[in-house]
Amino acid sequence: MKRAWRSLVFSPYLHLHYASTKSTILIKWFDEVHFGKFAAYYISREYYFDVHPPFAKLLFGLAGWFVGFDGHFNFESIGDNYTDNHVPYVGMRALPAILGSLTIPIVYGIMKESGYGTIISAFSASLILFDNAHVAQSRLILLDATLIFFLSLTMYSYVRFRKLRYVAFTPEWWGWLIATGVFMACAWGSKVNGILTVIAIGVAVLVDLWDLLDIRKSPSMDPFWRHFAARAIGLIAVPLVVYLSFFWIHFAILTHSGTGDTFMSPQFQESLAGNELLMNSIELKYHDTITLKHKDTKVFLHSHPERYPLRYDDGRISSQGRQVTGYGHADENNWWQVIPTKALPETGRGRIVRHGDVIQLLHVTTQTYLLTHDVASPLMPTNQEFTTWSRDDLSRYNDTLFHLSLNGAHEGEPVRSKSGYLRLVHVPTKVSLWTHREQLPDWAFRQQEINGDKNPLDRSAIWYVDDIISGGEGEDVSARTSAQHAKTPKSLGFFRKFFELQLLMLQHNAGLTASHPYASAPINWPFLLSGISFWTQSEGQKQIYLIGNIIGWWTCALALSLYVGIIGADLIAKRRGVEPIPLAVRNRLWNSAGFFIVVWFIHYFPFFLMSRQLFIHHYLPSHLASALVAGAVLHFLLSETIQYPISVRGHSTRPRKPQWAELGARGPAIVVLFFLVLFGAFVYIAPLTYGTPGLDGDAVNSKRLLSSWTLHFAGKAYEQA
Repeated sequence: MKRAWRSLVFSPYLHLHYASTKSTILIKWFDEVHFGKFAAYYISREYYFDVHPPFAKLLFGLAGWFVGFDGHFNFESIGDNYTDNHVPYVGMRALPAILGSLTIPIVYGIMKESGYGTIISAFSASLILFDNAHVAQSRLILLDATLIFFLSLTMYSYVRFRKLRYVAFTPEWWGWLIATGVFMACAWGSKVNGILTVIAIGVAVLVDLWDLLDIRKSPSMDPFWRHFAARAIGLIAVPLVVYLSFFWIHFAILTHSGTGDTFMSPQFQESLAGNELLMNSIELKYHDTITLKHKDTKVFLHSHPERYPLRYDDGRISSQGRQVTGYGHADENNWWQVIPTKALPETGRGRIVRHGDVIQLLHVTTQTYLLTHDVASPLMPTNQEFTTWSRDDLSRYNDTLFHLSLNGAHEGEPVRSKSGYLRLVHVPTKVSLWTHREQLPDWAFRQQEINGDKNPLDRSAIWYVDDIISGGEGEDVSARTSAQHAKTPKSLGFFRKFFELQLLMLQHNAGLTASHPYASAPINWPFLLSGISFWTQSEGQKQIYLIGNIIGWWTCALALSLYVGIIGADLIAKRRGVEPIPLAVRNRLWNSAGFFIVVWFIHYFPFFLMSRQLFIHHYLPSHLASALVAGAVLHFLLSETIQYPISVRGHSTRPRKPQWAELGARGPAIVVLFFLVLFGAFVYIAPLTYGTPGLDGDAVNSKRLLSSWTLHFAGKAYEQA
């Protein structure tokens, strides 16, 4: 039986992956353009930015290096031919193919270790083995196969760990505990939603600890604290170290300037060899003429002779001072001269502008100082208006003073162009120079409003010196380039890099809110109401459409519903003093199948709370858990063990044989019949999974099992096109 099972798992699965890859898949699809390039970046050691942690991409980089990929092909656009560019795509795609294949025996192992028989375990594994969505996803250079593989390993290790609860603290117990933590960190490090695996295991551990806290099991708290400490080590400390190690390797490899530089802070960028800031930044001296640019909106600090109107549209009165705005184009009205407010030496480094200095900014073309005061800004009455004031009138000198603060700088650190984010905080009123994307009316030429933010620490009130136009007294600025910063990258601590990247990953992941034709709502996923068009080619009418096996997915959805119904009915019956399910069977439903339900729910429900783009492949981890639930429910329905006397308030009645119990002897035949139907559905949809060429419109239409599937080359629509 074991030999037959191995053959079933490995031979067809790997053969399908390799054969189809070799014969038909020569052109990049979908997110291969996105994730394939990261392997190239690792090999060329060029820094990139992505919303997902680096572990799975590191594996792709390693696979690419192992099969001879030189990193020169950058996966720039869909349609570029792999063979023409000598890309060893078969070897790179082999990684997710192998991981997807290995997931099948792990699913089988989870069920076996959870106490289910061979037939039931094979049933759950077959739901993944013959699933078109899992196959399609694991044939490409994508992250999901890695995530799902390590999710399944995490569940397997935790089940093995829980089985050893009566021989706690033995070497084997410790081994499976630490293995759970390591594999959990690998799932977390593969994709950003791998954090849900951490939460799922965390919930299971909390339930476990709650059980250990029961005074009936131990009057002393000492065993509880020992177990708590062990789980803290194995499931908190170890995963954290492993997760951090992925980023340490990531930063250690990506030491050169690349496409991801602009996402990072100037300090981060200057730690990369060849970065523009590192090579071209110039120390700022007093009396230099500069341009200031806003970090988020990229507009220049700008002024011009035109003044604010006497009255705004809402009737408020302005100062009628010269307008200060944000302008998106290069212009002489963007030029400001840095004026010292302290005595300076005639020469030397004492003339450098530094973190913590108090400065004035002189607008060059109007010869007026930047000023803010307690007058409401045009568009935001709660914020202060910015204007300028004549340099010859010293009556408002204090209102022209600004405290210059570099982000993350040490005392006395020099300010440099193109490097170092800064704040300008008004000395008397403590407001920050700030702007937002809303435009002023026509009287300000539809330019962006500049005003004073009363929160001086607002993270959007950040600027930088974009350029030094000229030095004071005609000095040649180009000769001032700091040699010590021009060649050698700065050193930046690992944890500073790590936390900066984590924050950016969260922000950008939450910002993926743009519409997409193949995005779908989570409520649709279990029922396969829509899929994703991965790739199409008019020549030969070939297409890849990510969609699951409708028999398998609907079976899993039915099993989830049955589980909820069975548990609900049992709870109601117990409330009335009736116990229709024996204790051993109930414990299996609550503990084993309950764990699978927790994993399914935690990998599914959070997507209802997200506003970002969502696709059906986000459900694949939950689908794996639902396949385990389906096996547990089938075992409950077919098992002879439920033929126990029913207990009513402690009194046993005569044994009652449930209607489904008579199927027990025919259970294997039912499961084999289901295998055949499942495999038939897999084969029927396979042309959409593997991009089989030559389907005419009617053949494509026949594969559209649900009208909501948006297939290409379908019938009359294609003929008219």
